[in-house]
Amino acid sequence: MPRTASKEERIDLRTSREVKEMIQRAADLLGTTMSAFIIHRSYDAAREVLAQSESLVLTDRERDQFLELLENPPKPNRALKQLLRRK
Repeated sequence: MPRTASKEERIDLRTSREVKEMIQRAADLLGTTMSAFIIHRSYDAAREVLAQSESLVLTDRERDQFLELLENPPKPNRALKQLLRRK
């Protein structure tokens, strides 16, 4: 997480007592504040979600198929030719 980021924005959260107490216990175990714990863990989770959404994982078969099409692309069909003429 960027350490030089200024703290100009605010996030307000409402939760149950049980959730708050669990987060506080976890933060205490790590020797940090509840706010720092929530920010750090949320930031890490957000980065992971974004990384997963921006990557494409292919099976071996899909990879082989993709590489084959790159090396030997199919000839343009009628629909593609018509589309290219419109541009």
